[in-house]
Amino acid sequence: MTLNKVVGSADEAVQDIPDGSSIAVGGFGLAGIPWFLIEALLDQGAKDLTIVSNNCGVDGAGLGLLLEARRISKVIASYIGENKEFGRQFLSGEVTVELTPQGTLAERMRSGGSGIGAFFTPTGVGTLVAEGGLPWRYNADGTIAEASAPKEVREIGGRQMVLEESIVTDFALVRAAVVDRAGNCRFHAAAQNFNPPAAMAGRITVVEAEKVVDVGEIAPDDIHLPGIFVQKVVELTPEQAARKEIEQRTTRERTS
Repeated sequence: MTLNKVVGSADEAVQDIPDGSSIAVGGFGLAGIPWFLIEALLDQGAKDLTIVSNNCGVDGAGLGLLLEARRISKVIASYIGENKEFGRQFLSGEVTVELTPQGTLAERMRSGGSGIGAFFTPTGVGTLVAEGGLPWRYNADGTIAEASAPKEVREIGGRQMVLEESIVTDFALVRAAVVDRAGNCRFHAAAQNFNPPAAMAGRITVVEAEKVVDVGEIAPDDIHLPGIFVQKVVELTPEQAARKEIEQRTTRERTS
């Protein structure tokens, strides 16, 4: 008997996400983000969410929609990005932000999905990342309400390294180009980005798929994420699959 993890809709896929959940979300900027799962979660109404993602969308799109609706209480990310509202909420003390070096963030999620509790890395040694004092939350008057604690630093192989704890979340929302009914995923080009580690970090992972195929149609060597990490698959329509926006488009006038 073949597994079939395909569910009826994005709304159905996120209906059991409760208030206070932690959610890992794939994507980089707007590339490879799970557009329709995010919008379904917005409609579903869950609040007080902790989001683990490279960034928090942009103003008016992606995770920025949840942020603007005041549904996110904490973000673990690598940068504020193009989102002015994200920066405003952080500096005014409305949201907690745990800034983490980009590669470290990816490894914290991947390690969490691999059953590794923590790891040592040289990234961040000699900075507030390791020494503590990195602002996580501000008061309304601009003073620091919460800051990061110092982390263990140890010499390994002749290099100073800092201990980073892995991340495991309640849920994960990701997007893939081709997914079979057992949840095996293939991503397209740069849209792969944070999607595999985010999927690994979630205890319950939901994938929105641009195309769903039968088991066996993706060659084993072409699978980027094994289906064991995926619990639900949402099949997009061709129109939905074609939705791929970018943050900014910069052009210059043609010269004769």
